[in-house]
Amino acid sequence: MNLPTDRPLSPERLERFARHIVLPELGGAGQAALAESHLLLLGLGGIGAPALQYLAAAGIGRLTLVDDDAVDASNLQRQTIYTERDIGHGKAVVARQWVAGFDRALDVTISDARITPASAPAMLAGVDLVLDGTDNFATRLAVSDACVTAGVPLLSAAVGRFQGQVGAFAGHLPESPCYRCYVGDAFDAEDCDTCAEDGMLGAMAGWTATFAALQAIRVLLAVKGDAPMGDPQWGQLHLLDGLKPGMRSLRIAKDPSCRACGPHG
Repeated sequence: MNLPTDRPLSPERLERFARHIVLPELGGAGQAALAESHLLLLGLGGIGAPALQYLAAAGIGRLTLVDDDAVDASNLQRQTIYTERDIGHGKAVVARQWVAGFDRALDVTISDARITPASAPAMLAGVDLVLDGTDNFATRLAVSDACVTAGVPLLSAAVGRFQGQVGAFAGHLPESPCYRCYVGDAFDAEDCDTCAEDGMLGAMAGWTATFAALQAIRVLLAVKGDAPMGDPQWGQLHLLDGLKPGMRSLRIAKDPSCRACGPHG
């Protein structure tokens, strides 16, 4: 395993992550690689809030958290880092406070600016992986296009009602699709359905978010070293059904005419 171990874990960190380190698929080298990783988490709502708990618990050393919204009472049913005291406060600020209380060793940067095609590229500097849990196609496509240009992998997660989906995209690689290959160009507008209109089971958001956190760990280990947890599953979309319950997976093909990652993009 060639995972980086330039900064060995301290005795305190070894104790904290002991249950990770005994896993052959992760080990001390894998935990050290996570400690040296930088993840950009876009959206701190139904996906981002519960995902953050397990991303921080995994010891991902640097986290950039982005959300321009404030906590609302209706968020508390599924966005598990917030409390009644947080209503009216900015999600990014509250999320940083939560991480500081959970693990002060983690390096956390926040932004409460709305992501746009113009601002997305600057946010990707030095990032190993983007986990996108935003709630509209315009933002998702802007982020995906910026990831392709910057050569940064993207993990996209979404949830609604009793369904969730998590997919890993690496459109900068010759044989791998980007998110735009999946949804096409028809959604370059803020026209996603909202959970306020359709409803959402809170536990469904938690299942999707924790699965996304699992996949984020898998991708980061692959990006940082020898993929001890296996194939990062580029272009594979996992569909979660909370009513059955069950999960199925499908592969997204790279679109040769994609204007973001195709040969003429």
